[in-house]
Amino acid sequence: MKISPVQGYGLAFLSALLWGVSGTLGQFLFEHKGINVGWLVAVRMLIAGVLFLGFVAARHPRDIFRIWRTPQDARRMLAFGLLGMLAVQYTYFAAIEASNAATATVIQYVGPVMIAAWFALKEKRWPSPLEVLSIVLAVAGVYFLVTHGDLSTLNISPIALFWGLSSALALAFYSIQPIALMHKYRAPLVIGWGMLIGGGALAVVYPPWQVSGVWDAETYGFMAFIIVFGTLVPFYAYLTAVKVIGARISSLMACAEPLAATVLAVIWLGVSFGAYEWIGTACILGTILLLTLRRGPQAV
Repeated sequence: MKISPVQGYGLAFLSALLWGVSGTLGQFLFEHKGINVGWLVAVRMLIAGVLFLGFVAARHPRDIFRIWRTPQDARRMLAFGLLGMLAVQYTYFAAIEASNAATATVIQYVGPVMIAAWFALKEKRWPSPLEVLSIVLAVAGVYFLVTHGDLSTLNISPIALFWGLSSALALAFYSIQPIALMHKYRAPLVIGWGMLIGGGALAVVYPPWQVSGVWDAETYGFMAFIIVFGTLVPFYAYLTAVKVIGARISSLMACAEPLAATVLAVIWLGVSFGAYEWIGTACILGTILLLTLRRGPQAV
């Protein structure tokens, strides 16, 4: 089925909302159920990878190993699985554990600025005035979030800032790197192998059978949501959107994620979000709005 650009915008927006909700649910599991971050990421990736590849095998069995028959595509697939899929998930949830879902998600959305900077380098041009202003706003946003306006103190821990900025870099890589694969192969195939590679690598460190934490109906329900609506649905929706409308616009449409995570974390988990946090959030969201005003090619 051919996806229209309007549907591509909707898919990117949907994926952002679901990621925002799943990040907040992850924070709840870390804080109240004692679930290990690495274990959660490994399990969700392995289950999602198996389901994605099972879907491909059921409908297009001849395609399941086609991506590995071309050495260049195989290398791209390994890079996407380890440096894209695994990195974007682990760094994000590690940032949540070190701070909270709202702060981690907002910092992650410095990623679109990194994407804009990458395309400026790739296209061998100076950043436009709007891009320069967006970079200034992004830096200001992180500054207010982590210092509350006082450079002598950090409002979040250095490790939380490290994981947050790492997740932004991983988001940029994840949005750009698999474009060639997505245009050549079916989206579930690329996502499935990416999940399986990343989950398998992390499972070496965090074996899925070594379960910890408190497991009750709430834990099972939240885990199911994170796997299905926080992994399967949004990753497929986002990368499909990237294929249709490009990495730049998809990452910008995904600005709903920090809003969803922030509102849910403040209302449900009682996360403290004061004036400086809201100013920082507004600055980073402002970068996204500015970047949407830039005219130019939308696809990679």
